[in-house]
Amino acid sequence: MTAYIVRRLIATIPVMVVVALFVFFLLHLTPGDPAAVIAGDDASPAEIEGVRRKLGLDLPIWQQFGIYAWNLLQGDLGTSIFSNLPVLTLVKQRLEPTIVLALATLFVAVAFAIPMGVLAAWKARSFVDRLVMGFSVLGFAVPVFLFGYVLIYVFAIQLRWLPVQGYRPLAMGLDQTLRSIALPAFALGMTYMALIARITRASMLEVLSEDYIRTAHAKGVAQKSVLLRHALKNAAVPIVTVIGIGLALLISGVVITETVFNIPGLGRLTVDAILKRDYPIIQGLIILFAGAKVMVNLAIDLSYTFFDPRIRY
Repeated sequence: MTAYIVRRLIATIPVMVVVALFVFFLLHLTPGDPAAVIAGDDASPAEIEGVRRKLGLDLPIWQQFGIYAWNLLQGDLGTSIFSNLPVLTLVKQRLEPTIVLALATLFVAVAFAIPMGVLAAWKARSFVDRLVMGFSVLGFAVPVFLFGYVLIYVFAIQLRWLPVQGYRPLAMGLDQTLRSIALPAFALGMTYMALIARITRASMLEVLSEDYIRTAHAKGVAQKSVLLRHALKNAAVPIVTVIGIGLALLISGVVITETVFNIPGLGRLTVDAILKRDYPIIQGLIILFAGAKVMVNLAIDLSYTFFDPRIRY
C-alpha cells in the first residue's frame, strides 16, 4: 500500500507540471498585450509598462517560466495586482467558507441520495422507484442557481427561517454557521443528490441480482441486513467513485453558488479576479483546484480497499 501511494504521488508530478504550463501560458495566450488588458482601456503607456514590469513580462519567456516554477516550488502563488497582497494570503482568508460549504454539500448529498438510491433499487419499478428517478431527472435538469433562488424565496423571504445570503464564520458559533450555509448547501447538493441516487440505484440493482443475495434471503436474513450489510457494501465502489467525481465538480458549482448567496469564498474570489482581470489570482486558484482534485482522486482510490477486500495495491 505504501509503495502504491508513493507511486501515485510521484505520478501527480507530471500532471501538475502540465497544469503549471497551462496556467503560465494562460497569461501569454491572452489576445493582445496582457499588460494592456490588465491595466484597462484608459491606462497610459507608463501604467501599462509598470504592469508589464510587475508581472515580469519584459523578461524572456523561458526566464519568466523559470521564475514562476521556482516560486511555485516555494509555495509562492504570486501577488494580486489590485490588492497587492500575496495570493496565498487571499486564499487563506477565503478558504473557510468554501470548505464548510463543500463539506455541508457533500453531507447533504450523501445523507439523502444513498438512502434514496437503496430504496429505489429495493422497490424497483414501483411508484417509489419512479418518484426517486423523477427527482433525479429534475435535479439534473434544473440549474443550481435556479434552485438557489427558489430556496431563498421560500425559506428566507416567505418563511423567514434562514438568512437570505452571507456567511457567518465558525468563530461566531456552529449554529450560526449552519444557518447561513444551509440554503447554499441544499441548492448545490440537489445536483449531486440526483447523480449519487441514480448511481446507487443502478449499482444496487446489479448486486441484488447476485446469487449470494438470494442465498441470504433463503437463510432468513432480515431485509435490512441484506440491503445494508450485503448489498450496499458490495455496491459501494461505483458509489464512492461518483462521490469523488462530485467533489471535483463542486469546484464549478461553488463558483455559482457563492455568487448567488454572496458567500466570500474561493468561488467568489475567482469571479472577482476574472472581472478585474487579476491573472495572478486566477493562476493560483487553478493550481490549487487542480492539486485538490488530484488528492481527492487518490483518496477515492485508496478507499476501494475498505469496501472491497479483493482489491489490493
